[in-house]
Amino acid sequence: MRKILAALALALPLFAHVGSPGIFHEGKAGPYPVFVTVQPPSVIPGIAEIEVRIPSTGVTSVKIVPLRMVGAGSQFPPVPDAAVRSKQDPQFYTGSLWIMTSGSWQVRVMVEGDQGSGMLAVPVSAVASRTLPMQWGMGAALVALGLILSIGAVSIVGAAVREGTLEPGKDADGNQRSRARLRMAVMAVAVLAILWGGNQWWSAEASNYERILYKPLDMSAQLGGSETLRLHLSSGGWFQRIDDLIPDHNHLMHLYVVALPSMQRVWHLHPEADGTAAFIHKLPEMQAGKYALFADILHANGFPETLVSEIEIPAIKGHPLEGDDAAGIGPALGAATNVYAFEDGAKLIWTNAGAVRTKQITRFEFRLDDEQGNPAQGMELYMGMQGHAAFLREDRTVFSHVHPTGSVAMAALAIANKSDPHAGHTMLVAGALPATVSFPYGVPKPGKYRLFVQVKQAGKVRTAFFDFSAADEPISR
Repeated sequence: MRKILAALALALPLFAHVGSPGIFHEGKAGPYPVFVTVQPPSVIPGIAEIEVRIPSTGVTSVKIVPLRMVGAGSQFPPVPDAAVRSKQDPQFYTGSLWIMTSGSWQVRVMVEGDQGSGMLAVPVSAVASRTLPMQWGMGAALVALGLILSIGAVSIVGAAVREGTLEPGKDADGNQRSRARLRMAVMAVAVLAILWGGNQWWSAEASNYERILYKPLDMSAQLGGSETLRLHLSSGGWFQRIDDLIPDHNHLMHLYVVALPSMQRVWHLHPEADGTAAFIHKLPEMQAGKYALFADILHANGFPETLVSEIEIPAIKGHPLEGDDAAGIGPALGAATNVYAFEDGAKLIWTNAGAVRTKQITRFEFRLDDEQGNPAQGMELYMGMQGHAAFLREDRTVFSHVHPTGSVAMAALAIANKSDPHAGHTMLVAGALPATVSFPYGVPKPGKYRLFVQVKQAGKVRTAFFDFSAADEPISR
């Protein structure tokens, strides 16, 4: 009983981005730019909390609806709910949606206004991943109530047998008291049997619930011959397959390798599949030490996962970086400033650096200046985006790989928006790119964070390091 109630009390999603269950996306619903935040439910079935900001005028209504990402359930959406416009902020809308089963979902945001109508589907991963013990106060209250009900049931049977047939004013005799004690004993045995049977039923339900809890894929790392990193994937539960991975930004896996404990070195690598459940990659030159591994993958139904591991590596000469692989060296954790200077004199500047509040969407904005202090020329797309960012908490309980469109995988976005596979993809594909880039993200919990930002200029991927602290602050709407 305690297990099933604890499971219903809380199940914190740890998929897709480590320790960061919220989904943040900046895109377009037809002609309307939108910022969408989805907080998935902590239990299944459960309620997802939706926030939509539309920085344009003339919007008359915003409706939201949940449906599956793939299969028949993606073709027949239920009746949409109307999002509620904030009285204090007319560009801000909120709503709640029921997610009834675990898996890969989408939330469709439909906007009506003086520019016509538009729709954007945001992928949402909804699963329960763990249980917590029942709160002591609730457990004590339930035990007390159970004792009262059990004692009351036995007492009622005894009173009924002993005094139920007595005439007014008469006392029970010895025979009636004996029969009452016998019936009370029988009733006590019956109550104990009921309690035992109830506990067995609840335990069975708890076991069934635990079998459907989300368990992320396991990833083990080994250093093989020719200084090759080998990653082996294995399924930890009922939900995942290993043979259904699809590319995101043209790669099946995006692997961040971070030197510990200083986080002064980072590599953004792209291992290749070696069979069904393994990936390999020839490592670059690396110093001896411990390294944290964060691997992003995407399943065919749009469900993303971030796999975590560690590895001890001796000093290796390694191999040159190729293709989209990139690396960076920065100051020790906590020493980075709002300006990161590269060896050639160029600088990446965090232009809106300031207080970062948890659990609210923030646009982290950056500008690349050349050695003369002017906005850099020759900006290029890096794997189809103006930039990539990775947020890593100092204790590594939070890791999120974020794009200028938010935390949603672009391949998953294309699955959700079948009629418009480029929905929300606001990156420029022609003409000169600006020297500025921004990343919408909501920090999930307070603490110290390291932020890796990567942009591409003149054929070179630049990796910059920034540090910040996030704090809790109540939000009023």
